[in-house]
Formats: sequence, structure tokens, C-alpha cells
Amino acid sequence: MQTDIERILGYRFNDKAVLKQALTHKSFAGEHRGVKHNERLEFLGDSILGAIVADYIYQECPHDEEGVLSKIKSNLVSRRNLYLWGKALNLGHFMALGRGELATGGRTRDSIISNAVEAVIGAIYLDGGYNAARDFILPWARTQQLTQDAQDYKSRLQELLQQHSPHVPEYEIIQTVGPEHDKVFTVRVSAAGEELGVGKGHNKKQAEQAAARSALERLENTPS
Repeated sequence: MQTDIERILGYRFNDKAVLKQALTHKSFAGEHRGVKHNERLEFLGDSILGAIVADYIYQECPHDEEGVLSKIKSNLVSRRNLYLWGKALNLGHFMALGRGELATGGRTRDSIISNAVEAVIGAIYLDGGYNAARDFILPWARTQQLTQDAQDYKSRLQELLQQHSPHVPEYEIIQTVGPEHDKVFTVRVSAAGEELGVGKGHNKKQAEQAAARSALERLENTPS
């Protein structure tokens, strides 16, 4: 019998246990002896996703060099994009989470959701092979813009922060150097008194975007 999550994913598992594992967070496994969590599947899914996306970008961008292709791939499989994909799939609703994670909003946490996407990909690969994983990934990949980065870092940072707290990012010019016609501004972005990133630019707007990008890179690469 096909489950609700299988209908959402568009894939029917032969082994329901591997799907259950993909949707089990380590916090739940820590409270239930003998239960497997999804981190190994996440590791596998990350590699499968990378290979399939790399092949897709290679075919779709025949004139771009390696450096550009790498940046497009990095943007496409970023934590933010995977979180948005997982949110659209409503993965948080199906996750098995520990009491602490449930109490602190784990069902909507970007790291949990984005990691679950990779775990699901790993599970589909194990259950149905490379072609099944590709059939799951490519329809999503085709809806994404193949760009080197998302330029509005300030909006992305505010959205990310507001998923977890009411605090908004605050920007402060901490240094201005150079002649009037060629000034360089250094801006610090903070939230709740904590410095998140620093950036530079030839005007305030550029410097704020650079600071927001620095903050995003730090937050998105922080282990969950």
C-alpha cells in the first residue's frame, strides 16, 4: 500500500524501512534504542544529488567553464534550496523527531528539512537505483534557475533568521576608507547582539549585501 509521503514523493518504496530511516532524525533515535537515524542516508544522498545535478548542469550549460559550473551547482544544491524543496514536500510533517526538537520547532528547521531531502534521495537510490533517484531529482532541478548565486542576500538572510527567532538582521558601517570618489565601506551584520558577518563594497548597499552573504555562508555551513 502506498503511503501519503510516497504519493507526495512520487515514488513507491519496495522497502518501507529505508524510507522510515530517511525520515528519522538522530534526536528520535537517541530516545529509542535500536532505531536507525538518517545521517548515513544523508551522506549517500548528498553524493547522488551532486552527481545527478552536475550531469544536468553540464548538459544544460555547454558553454560555461568549470568554475562557473561549480558555482551554479553549489547554488542549486544549497541548504536554502533544499530546505525550500523539502518544505514544498512537507517533509517536516513526516519526520520522527526527539522531544527536544519537537519542542523547539524542529519540524520547520531548515537544517533538518534540507538534510531530510538528501536522506530521502539516498533512500530512493538504495531502493530503486540511480535512475529512480534521477527521476526524482530532475523534475525539481528543471524548476530551478541555473545561476551562479542568488543576489539578494539580505532578503535571504532575513528569511533564514526569521525561521528560528523574531530577531531581524541589523547592519552597521564599521569603517570607511579611501578618497571621496573611491570609498570602500565595511559593514557588519548582527542579530540579537551577535555578529554574523562582515562585508565590503564601494557603497553602503554593496557592503550590506556582502555582509549578508558572509553571514549566509557561515550559517548555511554550520553543522546541524
